[in-house]
Parts: sequence; C-alpha cells; structure tokens
Amino acid sequence: MKSLNRLINTFVVAAFILAACSPGATVAPTTAPTSVPATSASATSAPAATQATTGGASFLDRAMAGEFKGTKVTATGPFVDADAQKFDATVKEFEDKTGIDVQYQGSKEFEASIKAAVDAGNAPDIVDFPQPGLLATFVAQGKVVDLSKQLDMAMLKANYNQSWLDMSLMTSKDGTQIMAGVWERVNGKSLVWYPKKAWDESGYKIPQTWDEMKTLMDQMVADGSTPWCVGIESGAATGWAATDWMEEIMLRTTSLENYDKWTTGKLAFSSPEVKHAAEVMADLWQDKYVYGGRAGIVKTSFGDAPLPMFDAAGPKCWMHKQGNFITSFFPEGSKAGVDYDFFYFPGLDAAYGKPVLVAGDIWAAFSDRPEVMALMQYFTKGEHLKVWMQQGGAIAPHKDADLSWYGNDIERGVAKIIQEATAVRFDGSDLMPGQVGAGSFWKEMTGYVAGSEDLDTALKNIDASWPK
Repeated sequence: MKSLNRLINTFVVAAFILAACSPGATVAPTTAPTSVPATSASATSAPAATQATTGGASFLDRAMAGEFKGTKVTATGPFVDADAQKFDATVKEFEDKTGIDVQYQGSKEFEASIKAAVDAGNAPDIVDFPQPGLLATFVAQGKVVDLSKQLDMAMLKANYNQSWLDMSLMTSKDGTQIMAGVWERVNGKSLVWYPKKAWDESGYKIPQTWDEMKTLMDQMVADGSTPWCVGIESGAATGWAATDWMEEIMLRTTSLENYDKWTTGKLAFSSPEVKHAAEVMADLWQDKYVYGGRAGIVKTSFGDAPLPMFDAAGPKCWMHKQGNFITSFFPEGSKAGVDYDFFYFPGLDAAYGKPVLVAGDIWAAFSDRPEVMALMQYFTKGEHLKVWMQQGGAIAPHKDADLSWYGNDIERGVAKIIQEATAVRFDGSDLMPGQVGAGSFWKEMTGYVAGSEDLDTALKNIDASWPK
C-alpha cells in the first residue's frame, strides 16, 4: 500500500491527475484563466493571415526552400528524459530539411522556470503548455504572439475540429482575443474501460447511447453484479476524479457556451445547469450501481478502483471511466484487446452531440521571427508527430493524421474517438483558478459524495471560493 501511495503521489506531482493521460506534466493554474471562450467567438473570425510572404509562399514553404538556413529556434516545455528525446525526434526532419536548429530544453519545474524566464524578458521562442490556464496569464500580459496574424487560418480550419481553434482563443492585455497557440499532442478522457474477455462471455453489448448504458446497468444489477468501479481517493488530491465526471456530464447536459462560462466563473456552481450535472452523476453512483456502494467511492484509490474488474473469480464490477493512463494500474500482464478494452462514454442528449473531454499540449510563440513561425506551422500538420505516434505517447488532434500511424491499438482507438467527436473541451478544473479547480472543487465534491454535506451546500461553498 505504501508503494502504491508513493506511486499515486508521483502522479499527483506530475499532475497526471489533471491531464488524466497527458504526455507532459500539468500543474494547477495559480491564477484565473481567461481562456476558452464561448462558442460564439470562433477562431475563424480572426483577421486574415498577415505573414510576410515571398511570392505567396508560407513560412513553412520558405523554410523548406532553405530561406532560414542557419537560424535557430529555442523551445521549452515540461517533457524531459524519454519524452524530450521523442520531441527531438519529431523535429529532426524539420531541422534536416530547413537547416533551422531547434534547441529544446525541458524542465521538471516547468511552471516556475517559465514564469521566471518570461518575467526576466528572456522567454524562449516557443513554449509547450500542458494546460492553457498558465498560458492565459502570459497572454493577458501581452507577452504572446497572435498566431491568427501569422498563420493561414483557412488551413487551420481545414485541419482541426473547430473546438480546438475555439480553445486556442485567449484574452490579451487590451481585452481583445488572440489565437494564443496551436494544439500539438492531445489525449481523451471520455473512455469507459471494461474486462473484455468476461464481457464477451457475458453477452453484454457496448452501449451506444445513454439510455442503452442505463439499461445495461440495470441488467447487470439484475444479474447480481455491479456496473461501476469508482474511486476518487488520491491523498491530498482526493476528489479530482469526481471533477472529471462532473465535466463529462456538463458536456452532455448543457451547451458548450455554458461549459465555457462555468470554467471561467461566469456560470455559478449553484446554477441549475451545474446542479443538474451533479445530480446525474449521483444517479449513476447509487449504492446498487457502484462496487462498495457510494460510501466506498471516497475510500477507494483511483488507481485501485478498476482492479475488481480483473478479479480471479470474475468481475465484481464491469465498467470504469478514466483516461488511458489508467492502464498502467491494471494487473501486470493484462493485454489490451484481450483482457480489457474501452468504449466512448455515451452522450446523454442528442442536442449536444458526441463531446469528448480532453487534455493536451498547446504551443505558444513569444517571438514572431519567420523561422519561429515556420516551426509553429509545422506543428499544425499531423505528419510531424508520426514518429512519436509510432513510438507511443502522442495522439494528434489534426484531421490529416492517419490512424495507421499509431503504434498501439489503445492510442489508435482514443484518436478515433477524438476524431469523431462533434466537439471537444479541455479539462474544466484545469481551467479554473487553482483554489477552485484543484481546491474547493475537489474538496466539496468529496464531501458531497461522502455524505458529510448536501449538494446545495457543496456548490455554494465552491462558488464562495472563487477569487473576486
């Protein structure tokens, strides 16, 4: 148990709990973000590209023609060690073909180091942010390049789900919205894991809709079993898994505009929309539907929660909602596609389509030199990630990324779900101020699930914690 707790704490420090399966370390934002606008603010309405051109050629075309040979681009981000090596591999072809030297230096103390560099006026040319809240603080200071004035927006619209472009818009120092970055590597959270071999033998079918999922849950109960494996215990971070469930249900029960207002403090937790999402979650977490009952949810570690699916005597519960990082907690030797598999957490209301809760990396530029813009444009094309996708650890948000490029079926399947999403939205708690998203939201949802306070009290307490 002590070793498991140390492992859990490692995940907390690296903030896997905030990115759910993020390839890079994520930290809770320390100030209220100004990112993720309402859907009415479309990135495609940004000004037309004003990039310097030669005969109409893009920055990337000019770079490939050798125009910027001998220049360098400095970069930083949270990935180190093996991930840093994978990043270097993704830009090697760019370096070889353009003659531009990309100098990446990662940091295990990313948030502190990038704040110090920006404050000192010594920011790298480009920076990888594993959560947009921190980036938004620099945008608000007027430190970040508006990419809508540099890159071809028509090309970006053609190669990204509109939601990714919407989520790149952030409010600048003068109150206008700019395109603050481009999404490069992402991951999906809207996944339900199940013990495939036992599932197939049981005759259970993958639910395609919310109603089918509810019917399946009742069938499992009638069969004398329990549908869900749920655990939200995580030491000092207990409750983060409950916030993921809330975010999933918000996307399935209200509009994207309301979701965006919620994450930026414009829609109160005590609003009917948010309260309804919590009630829907509570309905799924009734004693009969959860292994160990609702009281066991708070006591069960998020890493231990899926283990009853693999019990030698047969599954004690059948479904576990979590990002794909959770497979590292599955029993040693269990195989994807044989011992376990996953499906999309179904939508609830057809009006809201098939949304996917995501996390990921957004690259921002602190310099608008042409060689820098060429590299940023390179990041907007799926093929630049091909090497990393084959090695594992990267899922592309780009429409031109081929599913055959993935080196394993899990990431291929997650990528397919993201590609087929009608909309995507970033982890909500990661967008909220730190004292809310990684503070009161965790704490109050835990209290509500544990039964130590009622829902109205929990929601009002979260609202009271929001910075004025």
